[in-house]
Formats: sequence, structure tokens, C-alpha cells
Amino acid sequence: MSSVVKINVLTVPAEQREVLEQRFASRAGAVENSDGFEWFELLRPVEGTDQYLVYTRWRSEEDFKVWMEGPMQAAHRPAAPEGEAPKRPAASGSTLWSFEVVQSAGPKA
Repeated sequence: MSSVVKINVLTVPAEQREVLEQRFASRAGAVENSDGFEWFELLRPVEGTDQYLVYTRWRSEEDFKVWMEGPMQAAHRPAAPEGEAPKRPAASGSTLWSFEVVQSAGPKA
């Protein structure tokens, strides 16, 4: 069985970039302890687009689905102090791409 990669494409206006990055930083560790989790990266666009890429790699499609149905729901629930309105989303759109890892390489030890 090969790993699966999920890339969430988020459209983020320039004025919301810092908000998005802070929200991801505040949730550090929310996915790392999930069964089957292998890798995470938040990729900021350099030029020519307003789309961030959220890259996660999973041992299997099933592991990803389990995370989506439980821990992901809690991690993405907007938190707000009592009496305050929930936080507005920093991203205005989202698309999920799915890939199966066919070949990979890393630095030689």
C-alpha cells in the first residue's frame, strides 16, 4: 500500500495571509499525533496567485478519512471567547486535491 497526499488549495486575500498563518501556527500539533499521519506543510504563494497549499501525507486513504471525520472537525471549528462572534474564515475558497504516492526520494544518508 502506498501513501496518499491531500492538497487543500485555499484562496487567501493578501490582507488575510497573516491571519491564516497565525491560525495554522496556533493549531500546531493538531494533526501530527493522528494515526497514519506522515507529513504536513503550509505553502505560502510567492507570486502570481493568492492560493495557499496545505499539503498532508497519510499512510492510507482510510487514515485520512478517520482524521477528517473526527480530529479535523475539532481542529477547524472556529474558536471564540465566550460572548464574542466566531472568527471569520481567512480563506474564501477551498479545493481538495488527492494523489497517490507513486515514487518519492529524499536526501541520501
